[in-house]
Amino acid sequence: MRVARLRRATGPVFALLEDTEALLCDRAPWEGGRPTGERTPWSEGELLCPVTPSKIVCVGRNYALHARELGHEVPREPLLFLKPPSSLLDPGGTIVRPPESTRVEHEAEIAVVVGQRLRHASAAEAAAAVLGYSCAGDITARDLQKSDGQWTRAKGFDTFCPVGPWIETSLDLGAVEVSCRVGGAERQRGRASDMVFGVPELLAYASQVMTLLPGDVFLTGTPEGVSPLERGDALEIEVSGVGCLRVRVE
Repeated sequence: MRVARLRRATGPVFALLEDTEALLCDRAPWEGGRPTGERTPWSEGELLCPVTPSKIVCVGRNYALHARELGHEVPREPLLFLKPPSSLLDPGGTIVRPPESTRVEHEAEIAVVVGQRLRHASAAEAAAAVLGYSCAGDITARDLQKSDGQWTRAKGFDTFCPVGPWIETSLDLGAVEVSCRVGGAERQRGRASDMVFGVPELLAYASQVMTLLPGDVFLTGTPEGVSPLERGDALEIEVSGVGCLRVRVE
């Protein structure tokens, strides 16, 4: 099932998407939202970022080859960091390269949407709390990441977290791939099975540190192949079984 957030004249609405029609919901699914019974046509131009999280939790170096391409060892424990919700970007939106950076890079990722409150959870409890999956970009000012010594500024700029086009609630991660194309040319491709730490383990680990709330988003790491984004680039992030997220760079 695909859960989307649509732009409407009266304000954003959540909806369950079918081929040409959207079944409108009274609120977000992680808030107990239910279909209202109203059906309406929908188009890609109406798609908004499908999540409204209290926080975006991320993990670094969760693909061994990506860790090595940046000259790092694979962490023994998940390496967590946060992106602010203000960094979220709608499908079809524009990533803005900030003047403070001369090297902005793409990191294509599988996003996990939390459906239930998690605190001190086991891996089994964490797996049962997953609402669904989406496509995401952990856009990174690589030069600032290196110069600052910590990652908040490098990963926290407005527009640095595109997510979409929707949430897919029925997905078997076993065979899922994530890929990235810039200007139609593939730059990244990896499998969920290549992750150093799997989704249940990541959510359980994070829940020992902070309470994960319904609607929170977890970015699961990026495969090798990260490279710079330039003005005018068309960026596509695809997760098999979910869809394709398309944004531009300015």
